[in-house]
Amino acid sequence: MSAIVTLHAVLACELSPQPAPARLLLEREGGDALAAAIARDLQRLLPGIEHARLLLGTGLLDAAEILRPGFAAHAALAELGLRLPRGHGAVVAIGAHHGRMPAAALAPGTEFAGAPMRYLPLLIEAEAGHADTLGTRLEQVLTNEGEASAECADVLMRGYGLRLQHARYMSLTDLLALTCVQYEHAGFAAHWPLLEAALLTPARREQATSPRGARWQWTGAHVALETPRAFIARTRPPADARVHAYAAAVFELRQAAALFHAHGLPPGALDDAPGVQFSPAGVLEILRAPDARAASALHACTAPGLGIVALLLGDSDARDIEVLATPLDAAGLPLLQTTLAARSDCAQPRRDAPLAEVDAQGMPWPRAPLRH
Repeated sequence: MSAIVTLHAVLACELSPQPAPARLLLEREGGDALAAAIARDLQRLLPGIEHARLLLGTGLLDAAEILRPGFAAHAALAELGLRLPRGHGAVVAIGAHHGRMPAAALAPGTEFAGAPMRYLPLLIEAEAGHADTLGTRLEQVLTNEGEASAECADVLMRGYGLRLQHARYMSLTDLLALTCVQYEHAGFAAHWPLLEAALLTPARREQATSPRGARWQWTGAHVALETPRAFIARTRPPADARVHAYAAAVFELRQAAALFHAHGLPPGALDDAPGVQFSPAGVLEILRAPDARAASALHACTAPGLGIVALLLGDSDARDIEVLATPLDAAGLPLLQTTLAARSDCAQPRRDAPLAEVDAQGMPWPRAPLRH
């Protein structure tokens, strides 16, 4: 028996703004009609596909959920396909059971609610003798002729309780190219080289510079981002520009962390940044060891439109700070504050004040004077 080769594709669904889809996944029974309609479309577009097996995930995913390391949604389809005998059927819909998909990578995440584009992952399993020709047609034909049929569109709208503006088949290469263009138009062109490296050449290191000049890397294991403090210390903006530059660097860091996290790439520290720890809640920069003899207080620096941009734990009178923390979003702030409180015996309430100064080393300070 010939080796089995897998080909990756998606059915891209552009949704009308209103109403929102009634559901984002189908139960196993409801996926059969959709899988059959998709199979008929692909037989028209890709002659020879009748010799292959088609697996469909019935969760409507965001592009970020498709474009994750190892192409996790397609990898999940492949793994589930291994559990089914080859004679099980030429078309297999992987649907939900009591609202749960059999693999987490096939389940739509709540954080993408309202996304106007949704994608159904398609995996084509073909014997090596057919795969080359089928793969070539997949790349050449779907780009120009991949419109879904009216029958398939009707099944989609009825099955998910949604209104469609457009539906077409795309190869994974097409989706990568489309996402690259969309990110460029949205101002995220600098993010793409790191994401592309993580997806396509994960063993290769990649360097990038953010739009504001921060250092970014794909290390071969994770995306590494420069902290606002390190950015200010390295670029040395004029003293009267540091507060604005620091706040802007925090905003850019939050954007980048959110985008990479959506693609399953939680960010980490640069190789030359000892003491920097990233977590979903925020970034910790350990500046000195704990000192039981030193006074400890927790101060927060705020900036208009950004909320708290820095938490300072340490001796504020002497400007001797043990930890600088940067919240990445409001939801993670309580956990970040709990983490800091666990490092000290400070029982005083947090004190908030506007960000008023950033020194030449990139340290942010709230409005002076700082007193207990």
